Amino acid sequence: MSRLGRFVRESSLSLVFGGLFLVTLVGQAVAGWHQLNDQQVAEGLSRLSLGQYLTSADFAVDVAENWQSEYLQFLLYVLATVWLVQRGSPESKALDETGRESDEDQLVGLFARDDSPRWAKAGGWRTRVFSTSLVLVMGSIFLASWLVQSIAGWAAFNETRLQQLQDPIGWGAYLVNADFWARTLQNWQSEMLAVGSMVVLSIYLRQRGSPESKPVGQPHSSTAIEG
Repeated sequence: MSRLGRFVRESSLSLVFGGLFLVTLVGQAVAGWHQLNDQQVAEGLSRLSLGQYLTSADFAVDVAENWQSEYLQFLLYVLATVWLVQRGSPESKALDETGRESDEDQLVGLFARDDSPRWAKAGGWRTRVFSTSLVLVMGSIFLASWLVQSIAGWAAFNETRLQQLQDPIGWGAYLVNADFWARTLQNWQSEMLAVGSMVVLSIYLRQRGSPESKPVGQPHSSTAIEG
């Protein structure tokens, strides 16, 4: 197998989802552009070009509000699964393995192997940072996306107010406005439902060959067993 072929095979999961992300983002942009222009025409306003729409607050807030909720979902899930368990779920650790686990279990410091990441062997602040690097990065992306959502949502909200001959409001006032929290919470509740459903449904249902499922013949009570 060629080097390129090996790379594609060994990275197929990320490549497929990266491609799906780009396709759906383009689809969202085109559909949102037509939707906004329909509204513009209905209100007697001029149509926007695709470039104008892609740099508008409307597009930014629609993208950012989805990104922040997705990263919040995984941030909370990663943190929760350190200490919380669910009997029978492959998404859970074993019932008696809650917590951050020992250095030996985590292959940290003196227990690191030759092929362990360099910062897992380094000790001190570098190992502490590396030990929480997934949460730190996901948390940073969540906060950045939420900030973008708040600013873009504020701009879009004020555009609507000006069109309705109302005075714009400040960013601080928008942060406690129902529009901001309606946008935020409608995404959060769906993410919490999706994660909770995955945890519970994977106790009783199977997908042969998937590491997100238990082996087909495993008892429902088996915990921390992946297919």
